[in-house]
Amino acid sequence: MSPFASLPSRAASMLLVFSPCTEGKCCVAKVTLVFAFLLVALGLVGYLGTGSQHSTALIPTWIGLALGVGGYLAISPKESRRKLFMHANVTIALLGFLGTGVELVRSYVHASAVGMPPNQIALASKITLASLLLIYIILCVRSFIAARRSGKV
Repeated sequence: MSPFASLPSRAASMLLVFSPCTEGKCCVAKVTLVFAFLLVALGLVGYLGTGSQHSTALIPTWIGLALGVGGYLAISPKESRRKLFMHANVTIALLGFLGTGVELVRSYVHASAVGMPPNQIALASKITLASLLLIYIILCVRSFIAARRSGKV
């Protein structure tokens, strides 16, 4: 029986976010919330660092919010729900990584062709976004492989 069984369901689910992982369940969902926070922070720092002029600097924030919602919904005792939202999250991260990689190369090539140095803040933000998403994807894939090998899936 869960120690949160006597609490209303919403309060219990909020406490579940901060409870330690049990039997490996929900751990990657909690890692997702950490990455979501980092992406939201990256987007806000990039947006405010450009003087709030470039709304595209908020792209990491939107990706982080999507991952955060999916991560919150993945914290569930139901295995099918957890698998659904974690696979949706890794798909969002993969699309974000691919899009960021293409845009990183495109903006660098364009700046070189014009003869101007690339915008350093934008370049750093894109590299950080791509790196965070790649790390998250690797962690998710490793978790999926481990779950498959354990035979519990």
